[in-house]
Amino acid sequence: MGEVIRFVPKAERERARLIREARAIYDSIFPPAEPVSERQGKAPIGHSVAGVNRGDRGLLS
Repeated sequence: MGEVIRFVPKAERERARLIREARAIYDSIFPPAEPVSERQGKAPIGHSVAGVNRGDRGLLS
């Protein structure tokens, strides 16, 4: 039938771009953990910044 076009404000697009850029920088400093199957026999490695767990990405979404 017809297409629905959603207007996305420039500020929202810029915010999303900055979040993607910040995540890329963070991942370059703290690479994502290996899959569980590859970690068997190795000590667990975790990263935290100011008490925030790496899985707490909901704050940037």
